Amino acid sequence: MPRHSLPLNALEAFIVTARHLNLTHAAKALYLTQGAVSRKIASLENWFGFALFERHARGLHLTPRGKALLPELEQAYRQVHIVAEQARQKPQSVRLKAPTCAMRWLLPNLLAIEHHYPDLDVVLTTTTDHGINFHAEPFDAAIEYGKSERGELLFDECLTPVVSPVLANQLATQPESLSRLTFLHPTRDKTDWLLWWNSQPRPWPVMRKNQHFDTMDLAISAAIQGYGVAIADEHLVAADIKAGRLVRLSEQAVPTGAAYRLVLRQAGSEAGNLNDFRQALLSPDLHGVSSLA
Repeated sequence: MPRHSLPLNALEAFIVTARHLNLTHAAKALYLTQGAVSRKIASLENWFGFALFERHARGLHLTPRGKALLPELEQAYRQVHIVAEQARQKPQSVRLKAPTCAMRWLLPNLLAIEHHYPDLDVVLTTTTDHGINFHAEPFDAAIEYGKSERGELLFDECLTPVVSPVLANQLATQPESLSRLTFLHPTRDKTDWLLWWNSQPRPWPVMRKNQHFDTMDLAISAAIQGYGVAIADEHLVAADIKAGRLVRLSEQAVPTGAAYRLVLRQAGSEAGNLNDFRQALLSPDLHGVSSLA
């Protein structure tokens, strides 16, 4: 027998026989005849070039080399079974990385995915990072925020001012009181608010009181509490508006040029769970909670 053709089907016969040290018992466990088990072991011994068992009148004994080889072959055989079982069963866990600024849109959609795909397990990790490096990070998918064009578009960022219902009622009767409110900024500068005002006809209100946050989510949460008026992405506040927690001050939304996009570690038929997750997250049927319609 050529050296390169290891008789893999004889490994199980060797391991089981070594466990029983009895051909009759081994044959019964393997659902084979004694002769078939003997031939498999002989083929393996022939391949190794040394004996694995010593035959005695009262049974079998492992040779010193057979005894030394057994633990490693048992471990390797178990690993083959583990790998084969994992390959046989479709993986269902998706490790997802997402920026905290996307949570208000993402969480309702993950709940919808869980309802429609109960066997699809999404393990979410939140971060203040806006990108992903699949070579260095242990994730299967990520939501990226920014001006990159890789991956698939979830939605473009479009800004609009929002306040709590109480402040909305106040502004309805006293529009001039807008300048007296605290302006909530999703960044450490005033870029987003200035982008909004530049799209509006003058005169602009004076932003006398300002509060800066590290994320848009924090600014939105402050607005819900009535702390002031926030500039927010219309997709991220859609559920809050629908639930009556926030009110838009304008039907207009100004695009920033940034977007939220879905990127995957791998694609294709070998990534069935990722494809299921991708199709679910991109499906408009699952976006009822966060829909602008």
